Amino acid sequence: MATEVTIPQQQTGAAAPSACLITNLGWMLDHASHAFGSEVAGALAPLGLGQRGFCVLSAAVDAEYTQTQLAGMIGLDKTTMVVTVDELERLGLAERVPSPTDRRARVIKVTDAGRERLAEGQDIIQRVQANVLESLPDGERETFVNCLAQLVTGRLASPAECHPPLRRRELRA
Repeated sequence: MATEVTIPQQQTGAAAPSACLITNLGWMLDHASHAFGSEVAGALAPLGLGQRGFCVLSAAVDAEYTQTQLAGMIGLDKTTMVVTVDELERLGLAERVPSPTDRRARVIKVTDAGRERLAEGQDIIQRVQANVLESLPDGERETFVNCLAQLVTGRLASPAECHPPLRRRELRA
């Protein structure tokens, strides 16, 4: 299905992508994710909380998940997850506690300090999101977010099998 794409003017000094990239959904999603992630990382930096830590706190805040479960939900490898939880514990934002349902397992519990930091982070993320979405016309913002949510909870909810498997771009701390 061919869709006509309007290429907007560049807002920064970056080189404009070629027309073939602007019609490539994969490139556009990847580029947007990277650019947005960079903005979020910069905005969260004053909290001493990177995107990985923020994602772990967000997913664990009112739940009882093991590190392995959280890693799967967020898309982190086990080693990165261990380092992330170690850092959250060092900062007093989370702790590993025995699971109430499986005495062999430990779950990640967000501390009161972690809840406060998470709330601050959520405010920051909301401001960044609102700022980014302001670049879309009023009537298209909600539609864009709803369509993207449909994709990531539906057709693009999980990666297709391929060989070799694609590596996920790492969330930067």
